[in-house]
Amino acid sequence: MRRYGRTLVAAALATVVVAGTAGWASGTSQQAVTGPPPGTAAWRADTSLGRTLPDPATASPRAVAAFFAGLTERQTAALVRRHPLVVGNLDGAPVTLRYAANARAVRAEHNPRYDRLASPGRRILAFDPRGRGQVAEVYGDLTAAREVAVIVPGSDIDAGSFDRTKDPYGTPAGMAGALRDATGDRTAVIAWTGYTTPVGVGIDAATGDLASAGATRLARFTRGLAAVGAPKPALFCHSYGSVVCGLAAHEVNASDIVVFGSPGMRADSVRALRTTARVWAAKDSSDWISKVPHVEFAGLGHGPDPAGAGFGARRVPAEHADGHTGYFVPGTDSLRAFAAIAEGDAR
Repeated sequence: MRRYGRTLVAAALATVVVAGTAGWASGTSQQAVTGPPPGTAAWRADTSLGRTLPDPATASPRAVAAFFAGLTERQTAALVRRHPLVVGNLDGAPVTLRYAANARAVRAEHNPRYDRLASPGRRILAFDPRGRGQVAEVYGDLTAAREVAVIVPGSDIDAGSFDRTKDPYGTPAGMAGALRDATGDRTAVIAWTGYTTPVGVGIDAATGDLASAGATRLARFTRGLAAVGAPKPALFCHSYGSVVCGLAAHEVNASDIVVFGSPGMRADSVRALRTTARVWAAKDSSDWISKVPHVEFAGLGHGPDPAGAGFGARRVPAEHADGHTGYFVPGTDSLRAFAAIAEGDAR
């Protein structure tokens, strides 16, 4: 009974302690954005090519890639003009086509919150204005890169904050830029804010509902990369993002899964993740995530610490990282190790 009581207390603590990049704050309940992109109904009704267009909800990324491979440049340009939000978010569509479609979709929003995303030179691989907004941006040349990495963020990140200048190395854009620099610009890095993240501390951050929805989207995203010929990516999963990666591990097309500042992966061990990817974990001693009870009880909490000895992950050095958002700071041992993993040089 005493052990049961301690578990209850730990689970209760998890509801008020687990957080993401913003640290201590009040939690606000979020509704996950799921399903096909905006504009899907008009896309499905489009008969301009004399044939059915691939259904964004059911067509595999490989089928999407095969469909676009059979179109002329004029036909693809017409689809971008008519259906930018669909083409821009369609996993398996040509990368450069998605860039063009998302630039058009961002401009069409006429929302100052997203104006900077339309700046010349930005490579927006996905853009969904629903909810708080979702976005994926590529740093580097995805079509020519020998290695690819994907940053999966934790709480308090959306299309409006993924590249904020405050606490830059706590944002997916800041992490992506630092990792690309650390690899000598040889790796294409994607800042993927492709799911609805928790806001602050609350039930959303202590449960797996938002992570489960994000895992489905992440798995499809990685299959979309494979469909256009990109290398298997290394996933870098921060804080609550590691819960997403844990739930997606058995489905993602990835070479490595790297978690840092993790509250848990909703698995008891690397073996329980059922993945062929190499699994790595980093946690610095000053990270407040250490105060999170690593339990899972009645749906609360996310399970054992992936950086713990018994989990079975390969350990990433993080002695010089500082706090919960310091793992990608230039000069740290953790960033050097991340770069080696991204380039396929770590063992």
